[in-house]
Amino acid sequence: MNTKAKEILIKSKGYAMAFSGWLILGILTGVLCGLVGAGFSKCISYGVTLREENRWLIYLLPVAGLLSVGIFKLCRVSDIGTNRVLESSRGNKTVPIPLAPAVFAGTVLSHTFGASAGREGAALQLGGSISSLLSKLLKLSDKSRHILTMCGMAAVFSALFGTPLGAAVFAIEVISVGQICSAAIFPCLVSSICAFYTSTLLGVHPERFTISAVPELSPDTLWKTALIGIAGALLSILFCKVLHEAEHLFKKLFKNEFLRIFAGGALIVGLTLILGTQDYNGGGIEVINRIFTNGDVRYEAFALKIVFTAITVAAGFKGGEIIPTMFIGATMGGSLAILLGMNPGMGAALGIAALFCGVTNCPLGTMVLCVELFGSEGMILFALSGIISFMLSGKASLYTKQRFLFSKLNDEEENPEQTE
Repeated sequence: MNTKAKEILIKSKGYAMAFSGWLILGILTGVLCGLVGAGFSKCISYGVTLREENRWLIYLLPVAGLLSVGIFKLCRVSDIGTNRVLESSRGNKTVPIPLAPAVFAGTVLSHTFGASAGREGAALQLGGSISSLLSKLLKLSDKSRHILTMCGMAAVFSALFGTPLGAAVFAIEVISVGQICSAAIFPCLVSSICAFYTSTLLGVHPERFTISAVPELSPDTLWKTALIGIAGALLSILFCKVLHEAEHLFKKLFKNEFLRIFAGGALIVGLTLILGTQDYNGGGIEVINRIFTNGDVRYEAFALKIVFTAITVAAGFKGGEIIPTMFIGATMGGSLAILLGMNPGMGAALGIAALFCGVTNCPLGTMVLCVELFGSEGMILFALSGIISFMLSGKASLYTKQRFLFSKLNDEEENPEQTE
């Protein structure tokens, strides 16, 4: 055997070993995260149902907040969230294992008692914590740990939302804008698929929305889609700005974490009573569903959801901002669609694409996620709305530790130290 043949054989063995190793790790991570994700989803569903049947539970939100802070302090993971998971996936910082039970309990409390929080942000933290445990048990290297963290993020996101391909792409893309870790694509997809099927077998139903009328591609449709994309970019900047400023304001006004979350909970209860509806408590999936099923949308809904979510995050309630982001995008897009003479469901889908892409800076993940959520018929329009928002939203981001490695305007590299 000549030297070249030996080199090819050695490389082939290396690829085969890597393939086999990541296949096993991907399956293990996916099944474990799928089990946790299914239990998490069912607990949240039970909590939401309990609140819907007992509307008075909203009055206990400040007390639930105190309990949530106590749990995080007991687990010694206060002030640790999605930003730590992003840092762990590319640096030496690790995700504390106790974060998993803390964020599990804290998010269930938020949904049960009416804080304006989602679940996908918690999914990223759960996945990061579970993968951290696996990395420690298996004594993986730092580079392998980084990839396994992305696998965990993708897996729990997939288990909760039922979008395996979108979850895998999102988990890889959200880490650093402009750069994708190609080595993570295969293991993330394996873990995402395994988590999806595990949670489905345990009775978790994937989120799907049906658009009753997808318009044909035409100049009229394109300019209306572009307008929703532009509006989504502006709203993305506003939403991220309000979230971050509200968090700084609450920390300045209330130094004590217990007092901060109690005050925030009381404020949410007061606003709920003034409005006379609990549409803005919890994630708000039911409101999104109403837009797709019967075109029911209120013009002021997106602004009110921003206020409720900003208070929730600033006060310290646990959960995530992805479902509230979809709520804001759907109500904004649905409202604009009515004014523009479009189908409200189609407008809501375009608004979701625009807001999700604008605040996460994940154009590829957005396109794939929208196809899984809404079907492929409107794929070009979803892509157009999302990419316009991505382009115009600048460095707006839900996550302060998301890195911008390349400019959105050209192919020049950014300085990571200036973007964190």
